[in-house]
Amino acid sequence: MSLSMYQASVPVLLRQLGALSNLLAKGEAHAAAAGIDPAAMLAAQLAPDMLPLTRQVQIASDGAKGGVARLAGIEPPSYPDDEATFADLQARIAKTVAFINSVPAAQIDGSEARHIELKAGPRTFEFTGQDFLLHFVLPNFLFHVTTAYALLRHQGVAIGKMDYLAG
Repeated sequence: MSLSMYQASVPVLLRQLGALSNLLAKGEAHAAAAGIDPAAMLAAQLAPDMLPLTRQVQIASDGAKGGVARLAGIEPPSYPDDEATFADLQARIAKTVAFINSVPAAQIDGSEARHIELKAGPRTFEFTGQDFLLHFVLPNFLFHVTTAYALLRHQGVAIGKMDYLAG
């Protein structure tokens, strides 16, 4: 039995968006219990040239919805990057999950050879659907979810590998 493009994408994205939501909930609870300003936690960076926690969540959301949309041959929805609270980020994740769930599997399956063009600043990247999923969408998405995990862990949130894996 072969693995379909839908099976290789949507369940992975949804599971890790669920994990990200749970990680953020633990981060918010930790901030409240420890008397940490939630805004400071959301602005935290691992290094001066890295993006803060809020941006990591926004980019993970963009990667998930953009990946699914492009595989399905539709325009990805645009969300303003204006989240300023844990609740805002949870709402963005929920909106992303709702969008992904609205795309039928049949619209993604068979997209292995679909031509996908992605503009990033002055550069344009061209992929087949399969290469887009395996070499761009999943690694990029997982990078930002992992970085969000690391930012929360670095700030003392009691999370571990199973929180990341359990979804």
